[in-house]
Amino acid sequence: MLRFSKILFYFTVIFLLLWQLPWCYNFFTAKSSKSGFVLYSSIIGDFVITGQQEGKDGKEGKIVVRRDLSGHKYTQDEVDSILPMFYCRQLMSDERFPDSINGVEVTPRLVQTENFVFKIAPTDLNTPHIGLYPLLESMSGRVELEMPKDVFRITNKGIEFVDMATNSIESAKSTLFTEALTKKGFHFPAIEITGNPTTRKEYDEGYVLLDVNRQLFHLKQVKGRPYVRIVDVPHGVELKHLFITELKSRRTLALMTDKNYSLYVLTAPYEIKKVAIPSFDPEKEAVSIIGNLFDWTLRITSQEEDNYFAVRSDDFSLIKAMKNPTVEETLAQKIGNYIFPIRISFTGELDNFVKPRI
Repeated sequence: MLRFSKILFYFTVIFLLLWQLPWCYNFFTAKSSKSGFVLYSSIIGDFVITGQQEGKDGKEGKIVVRRDLSGHKYTQDEVDSILPMFYCRQLMSDERFPDSINGVEVTPRLVQTENFVFKIAPTDLNTPHIGLYPLLESMSGRVELEMPKDVFRITNKGIEFVDMATNSIESAKSTLFTEALTKKGFHFPAIEITGNPTTRKEYDEGYVLLDVNRQLFHLKQVKGRPYVRIVDVPHGVELKHLFITELKSRRTLALMTDKNYSLYVLTAPYEIKKVAIPSFDPEKEAVSIIGNLFDWTLRITSQEEDNYFAVRSDDFSLIKAMKNPTVEETLAQKIGNYIFPIRISFTGELDNFVKPRI
């Protein structure tokens, strides 16, 4: 028994060392990221990079540098002018906001409507889902949205609404929505259900669904009745993941990816357009999009790369790309990998599961 206790003690100590020592080493040797803020400017037709660098001879400390890919440097006021959609409020405060941009008349209200930031992370997908979804009323006649008293689930036989207070099936509502989906050609069950079930938004577009045949549908509730729309998918495209957007402009309904890792935009009214970027795997890569009336700047980040793409906001054709090479290991990281060839962690960057990882 004593021998077993000693073995267990030594095993525990080794396990804790493999877990904590690499973490402590990385914590004390970590350096701040050198990647700055990048945004495409349709005024100069280039990316504008805002970052920090050491001053002259290292005596001035770190200074903020704003430049484009050709190396031309800009002042803050110049950056405000070449990124008028992003720095709209500053230009208004300085009374420098233009009447038109690229020959298009613009107003602060239009800028506010068209500007958006949208993000997708691998943890959004690689996380357990309950399978119960609230369906909000899309046309309640009230400014503020309200959460419903029931939730729905989609089974092999149809859609079921469950009253949360009594945990009972609402048969009449379930039958009504099941028949509406069936009439539009929906084949149960659903393999992808994506929505934004929150009241902290200006409007509700319900859910976008993929049925068992990977056919795309749009489902929402309008004045207590089902609204179902089947969406034609281009020939040869097999959709895999859906991300509803609900932007202020209402110009887009969802972002989508297919089995070949291509990115698509579902626009209103129900047109699927391909985004001209090489690839995007939402299970392993994160994307952040900063969009405006003229263009979108996409940042696609993986564990190896951090790349930027500028696309037009109307047809999503590629304007310009800025590809960063694979990040090289620092000397401290190389030493750490040599000292700690075996590491144990309990969390990962791609999912929210807590489990041992070697």
